[in-house]
Amino acid sequence: MAVELDRVLLVPVGIAPHKAVEADAGAAHRVAMCEVAVAGDERLGVSRADVERDGPSYTVDLLRALRDAEPDDELTFIVGGDMAHSLPTWREPETVLELAELAVAEREGVRRADISGRLARLAGAAERVRFFDMPRVDVSSSLIRRRAAAGLPLRYLVPDAVAAYIEREALYRAPAPRPSGARLSFGDGG
Repeated sequence: MAVELDRVLLVPVGIAPHKAVEADAGAAHRVAMCEVAVAGDERLGVSRADVERDGPSYTVDLLRALRDAEPDDELTFIVGGDMAHSLPTWREPETVLELAELAVAEREGVRRADISGRLARLAGAAERVRFFDMPRVDVSSSLIRRRAAAGLPLRYLVPDAVAAYIEREALYRAPAPRPSGARLSFGDGG
C-alpha cells in the first residue's frame, strides 16, 4: 500500500524525552541537516515546531501544534515499525491516533502482525494505523553518528549534502585525545 501525501515534513526533535543522544549535534545542526537534505524538492519541507517548543518533545504535543497551525490539514505521522510497536508507551497514544493517521514502515526485527497485535487495544488503531511497503533501509541515526565519529564515509547512507555538512561542521567527532604524558601545572599566583 502506498501512502499518498501532498507534502512530507521532516521534524527534527527538540529535546528527546526518553533518551539522551550520545554526541548530540544540537537542535540547530539537526534543523540545518534536514534543510540541506530537502533543498530543491518542493514535496519536502522542514518544520521547526518541535525545536521551538520548550520542554521535552512529545509526539502528541507536536501533533497538537501542527493541527493548531493548519487545522484543515490531514496529518499522517510516518514511523518505523520499531516506533509503532512502542506506541502504547507514548504519552497519550490514543490522542496521537485521533490527531494523525499512523503510517508504518517495517523495520528489522518487528513484524506487522506483532505491531498490529500490540496496538489492537488502543482506540482508533484499527482505523488509523496503515502499513506501507518500501524498500528496507535499515540505517539509524546512531549508525550515522558512529560512522562519522570513526571518520568512515556516509555516502549512500544520507544525502550527499548532509554528508558534506557533517564533514564541514565536524559533527559527531570525538574530541582529540590529550597527548600522553601531558602535564598540567597550576601556579599559586605568587
